Amino acid sequence: MPREPLNPTARWALTSLALSMLMPSLDTSIANAGLPTLAAAFDATFQQVQWIVLAYLLAVTTLIVSVGRLGDGVGRRRLLLVGIGLFTAASLACALAPGWIWLIGARAVQGVGAAIMFALTVALVADAVPKARAGSAMGLLATMSATGTSLGPSLGGLLMEHVGWPSIFLLNVPLGLLNAWLVYRYLPADRTARTPVTFDYVGSGVLVLTLAAYALAMTLEGFTLGLLVVSLCGAGLFIVVEKQARAPLIRLSLFADPRLSSSLALTLLVTTVMMTTLVVGPFYLSRGLGLSSAMVGLALSVGPLLAAFGGVAAGRLVDRFGARRMVPGALLGLAGGCALLALLPTHLGLPGYLLPMTLVAGSYALFQAANNTGLMAGVSQDQRGVVSALLGLARNLGLITGAAVMGAVFSLATGGPTQAPAEVIGRGLHITFAVATALMLMALILSRAKIKWGSGLAREEAGTADISSD
Repeated sequence: MPREPLNPTARWALTSLALSMLMPSLDTSIANAGLPTLAAAFDATFQQVQWIVLAYLLAVTTLIVSVGRLGDGVGRRRLLLVGIGLFTAASLACALAPGWIWLIGARAVQGVGAAIMFALTVALVADAVPKARAGSAMGLLATMSATGTSLGPSLGGLLMEHVGWPSIFLLNVPLGLLNAWLVYRYLPADRTARTPVTFDYVGSGVLVLTLAAYALAMTLEGFTLGLLVVSLCGAGLFIVVEKQARAPLIRLSLFADPRLSSSLALTLLVTTVMMTTLVVGPFYLSRGLGLSSAMVGLALSVGPLLAAFGGVAAGRLVDRFGARRMVPGALLGLAGGCALLALLPTHLGLPGYLLPMTLVAGSYALFQAANNTGLMAGVSQDQRGVVSALLGLARNLGLITGAAVMGAVFSLATGGPTQAPAEVIGRGLHITFAVATALMLMALILSRAKIKWGSGLAREEAGTADISSD
């Protein structure tokens, strides 16, 4: 049976959300390729310009939950407009930066705007499109996320070479103005709050410091153990604070629902493995296979581009067959792809790397569409912002953890990939993706348990409803 097409208002509303996902995703990676250019432009060291990337990621990771909860209180559309405005203004400030300290500060502010956009975009899908089209909408947002992240380095490199480094930030100004107009014109207005909004400032502060300690532990050499201890203590303090808060930032009772907690755990595990392909892939392709920089870039773009183009198709599969069926299938595909990455490249070379990556990329697109749709479908209206933000937080923590932990596994397996010979790099690839396969099998087991829990809860709710009707 053919699906009823979206009306023009819904199409433009979905376009505004797609832009809200594309812009911050693009800026997650657009500066990476130009760090040498920025170091030369500002006469800065590599460690100094690294903070141009790190400041953005830290702001997003630490604030995403707080701004998601704030959106539930003050209005998601209203706060999204604020986030787009901040992101656009900070992009202009980045382009006009007279020095690297100014640029790092502007990038941090840009990260605040990006946190708002990431946190609220998924939450606003239910307001933009009919429920029957939610899977397709989530698939489109997954496409925009993958497109932005994969396009960032190549687009940034081209703009820096032919236009100049400010252009990678000026690009956001017209896009931001267009995005703000589309959100204002086509997204439904927020419902007026009848009671004053109470925000958990103490809980937010503790969570920000806890997440900052964890993110820095994963990125700063020599401080890992101490910062991990701080983050663990912060997590314990956050639980105590939230139990006593009158209007908690996160209702801890949310995590009693196994569907939510397992969906977040699956997101963290999957993004940890996806980051592995970005950490290990460049070393294997360049040192293991001896490919040129241009060929390495092309090979690395295959996975993200397939994930981008497969997002809409994955969303349609979710709409047709349901999220519950698609999540285990996606995880099985990821586990199979990782297993093939552990086995084939050392025997088949480049084809042995690219073929499994097509399976990994397609499965990742399906997982995102299915997991996000299934999670958001069962969330109450007043909690959509914070749950969407928790989903974004799990994704960011997975990316950070993948870069640090799986990077460490690869480094230990090769004894240092920058100097290791080709055969040692191949062995390191084998060991690292064997670990990734184990993580995906763990995720598959967790997803099966999630389905059983979900079925049990559904039967329990149905029984309660029957009793109530009697």
